[in-house]
Amino acid sequence: MSQVPRWLGRIGAELTELGERLDERRAEVERETQGEADTGVPRAAVVPAGVREAGRGRPAAADDEESTAPGAEDSEDSAPEQVPAPPQYAPAVAARPDPAAAVPWGVRVAAEAGWRLLVLAGTVWVLMRVISAVQLVVLAFVTALLVTALLQPTVARLRRHGVPRGLATALTAILGFVVMGLVGWFVVWQVMENIDNLSSQIQDGIDELRKWLLNSPFHVTDKQINEIAKNLREAVGANTDQITSAGLEGVTVIVEGLTGILLTMFSTLFLLYDGERIWEWSLKLVPAAARPGVAGAGPRAWRTLTAYVRGTVIVALIDAIFIGLGIYFLDVPMAVPLAVFIFLFAFIPLVGAVVSGALAVVVALVTQGVFAAVMVLAVVLAVQQIEGHILQPFILGRAVRVHPLAVVLSVAAGGMIAGIGGAVVAVPLVAVTNTVVGYLRSYAEETALRQAPPPPPDA
Repeated sequence: MSQVPRWLGRIGAELTELGERLDERRAEVERETQGEADTGVPRAAVVPAGVREAGRGRPAAADDEESTAPGAEDSEDSAPEQVPAPPQYAPAVAARPDPAAAVPWGVRVAAEAGWRLLVLAGTVWVLMRVISAVQLVVLAFVTALLVTALLQPTVARLRRHGVPRGLATALTAILGFVVMGLVGWFVVWQVMENIDNLSSQIQDGIDELRKWLLNSPFHVTDKQINEIAKNLREAVGANTDQITSAGLEGVTVIVEGLTGILLTMFSTLFLLYDGERIWEWSLKLVPAAARPGVAGAGPRAWRTLTAYVRGTVIVALIDAIFIGLGIYFLDVPMAVPLAVFIFLFAFIPLVGAVVSGALAVVVALVTQGVFAAVMVLAVVLAVQQIEGHILQPFILGRAVRVHPLAVVLSVAAGGMIAGIGGAVVAVPLVAVTNTVVGYLRSYAEETALRQAPPPPPDA
């Protein structure tokens, strides 16, 4: 019985020590949680002493028995130890962003558009070089297209009346070429017939112009007029070699012109006879995905070209008739050849009217005097105003109307690239291109609408 109080006292001491150990463990856990939040060291890095000793081969129960001895106190080894956190190394090189993400959006768009524009510019440059190398062939073919657009309605009308295609083509082509040849012959004949009379009238006109300048309010003296005439003679004498070379080049131009006329005639015959098959063969060269759009744009482009050529011929004929009548009633010599020149130059929009009108005014000035020149200028301006505001909108219509700025720029570009022929074909080319681009844009929009998924039905 004497051992019972001692045994009870030991049990109470062990219970007290166990409670203190639980409190210490609770505080240890709180410190570990706080340290992990501050240093980022995981809880697994903190290992209790008993677990560590157990890992070394020493049982944890022995430690508990030693620590439960009466009067024993906690030593430093009984406190938990912490494993030091691994060192934090700063990265040697900072992370670099994606180059595409580092470039601003506007710069990326400009770069994307820039290289595409460079590719287009290079393509256009190569195309222009190729066209310049075969300029005569290209101009002959384009001229044949214009002549075909003028004559094709006649072939279609003859075929509707039962005439075979070959015979209708031959009759139309022969009639068209004969008419154009007769017009050219008539102009040359009139010029040759009136050249002597015109020379004397020009000399008389120069004398009258000289007298008018001497008596005019401009105070021009006879000495100044003589100096101007002398300078002109010296300029002609100094440039005799250039004039001679220009004459020799004129022979080459005549040969090239005859070659171009023959190519135009043959191309026109084949286009009139077999134009539909040529168009079907051309469609086979287009990629299959773009073929439906091009097949729809072709007939519309041809209608635009036909309307342009018909309207231009009608407008040019009206200009030539009315201006020729005004010149004839003012007794200006070579009224008929001047009217033919006005008709031909009318195929060059804006610029042709100015050149032909200026030619008529100069002839009237040197042959009939200042008053006749002023009257001819008034007639030319009146007819051109009627043409620009009434005839062209009414005859040509809206389908082939081109802005005046586009007309001037296209005529200038065509003249710089291919001379007079380029100036003639520039405006119809722009009109046809405008029609084709507009149709392809509408076709693409309609195709996108057809391929778009249908809207969901209302619930």
